[in-house]
Amino acid sequence: MALPFRKVGRTLSSKTAHACCFWILLSLAARFSATAQTNVVVVRPKAIHTVLVNPGMGITTFQRFNGQDLNPPLKWSEVGPVTKLPQAATKPDFPDASVSYCRWYWNVLEPAPGKFHWEIVDLALEQARAHGQTLAIRLMPYSNQDPLPEWYRNSGARRANKPTDKDGEIWQPDFSDPLYLRYWGELVAEAGKRYDGNPYLDSADISSVGYWGEGWSPYMPAFPYQKQLIDIWLEAFPRTTLLMNFDEQQALSYGTQHGTGWRLDCLGDMRTSSTNPYFPAEMLEIYPQQIVRAGIQDVWQHQPVSLETCYTVAGWKERGYDLEYILEQALRWHVSTVNIKSAPIPAEWKSQFETFQRKIGYRFNLRRLEYSRVVNPGTMMPVHMWWLNEGVAPIYKEFTLAMELRSSKMATVIPVPADIRKWLPGDAVYDGAVYVPENLAEGDYDVRVAMVDPRTSKPAIRLAVEGRQEDGWYAMGSLTVKMQ
Repeated sequence: MALPFRKVGRTLSSKTAHACCFWILLSLAARFSATAQTNVVVVRPKAIHTVLVNPGMGITTFQRFNGQDLNPPLKWSEVGPVTKLPQAATKPDFPDASVSYCRWYWNVLEPAPGKFHWEIVDLALEQARAHGQTLAIRLMPYSNQDPLPEWYRNSGARRANKPTDKDGEIWQPDFSDPLYLRYWGELVAEAGKRYDGNPYLDSADISSVGYWGEGWSPYMPAFPYQKQLIDIWLEAFPRTTLLMNFDEQQALSYGTQHGTGWRLDCLGDMRTSSTNPYFPAEMLEIYPQQIVRAGIQDVWQHQPVSLETCYTVAGWKERGYDLEYILEQALRWHVSTVNIKSAPIPAEWKSQFETFQRKIGYRFNLRRLEYSRVVNPGTMMPVHMWWLNEGVAPIYKEFTLAMELRSSKMATVIPVPADIRKWLPGDAVYDGAVYVPENLAEGDYDVRVAMVDPRTSKPAIRLAVEGRQEDGWYAMGSLTVKMQ
């Protein structure tokens, strides 16, 4: 009888021991969890609702730069600047812009064969930089008022029309002529050699055919010739953002399939009908359908969409056009930049335009940040970020998301390994860790966040939150560096 008693006794003792171990481990885990939680700083930045001026997005200036005189409400010039323009006597009532859009005719850039006046474009790049902008460009062959270079017309190149034709006052080129491809191609190639990859060149329009290089003409060549005139741009500017003009569906598909964004020249044209085959009713007929037919609905996810007003904004108002429809349509197309011809916005429409500007392109709102309250040098610090892109498009150029730890004696910038170009409209989350440099001294550090230009390592993007400091970094809190 003793043996079963001792066996039962041992069994009860073992269960008790297991129970004790379980509760000890649970207690330790709870203490560890509590300690871990007390070592986490949670920051919820406060959102702001002002218009943000950021790289590669927003309303652009046209043929001029920030702070310079505006065009009249209903007029503009297609002639790009060739000299330094003066500042306005008083600050114009016009949105600040991160991009200046300028365009020049062939006869200005190459008045004699092989004699290129690149100093014109150089000056525009210099002026853009001086005004806190990058430069978007178009090189234009000719227009209905600005002829092709005289030397080209006398080169033996083929003419598509006759002097006695209805449009005979303008010497229309044969775009399938090998001489056109050769000479226009030389201009484009030389431009590429000089400017491709320039960090201050925002984009270049693919421009080869028709008035203003818009891509349409009564004398359109067969598509194989159009393709050649697109390829010269793809070859000359492999590193710079290119924008495909909209008018020819097959050409539009080809260009965007080869990595370009797209643009159109007649945002806001609300006519309901047209008898002009070269100026159809754009907004209510051509544009929405062609986007689908050309298969470019998703191009915006990888390359930008840029729009230009038909007339000016005041011209829309004069014609009684539906502003709400126009702006909503632009947002549905995921627009990043809009050229409104540097003409004033009617006072009664400014509120709608400010709302529109808050949605153009990207807009980054940091909703939540978590990091460690106390860190050890030479270790990984868990970091969690919840961002919201409140705009209608991603950012297309590379910028570095970074945290800075700054004390009274030293500072270090820590890159966060997130590709912000992949942040489409909506939520984005980073759950990871960053390395705390081993050379950090003990002490208290301010924690700051920024999106920096990888070339300069300086903050380059304004965020839709409070806390921006004079140097562009955003204050988020503090932490303590402590040796193990």
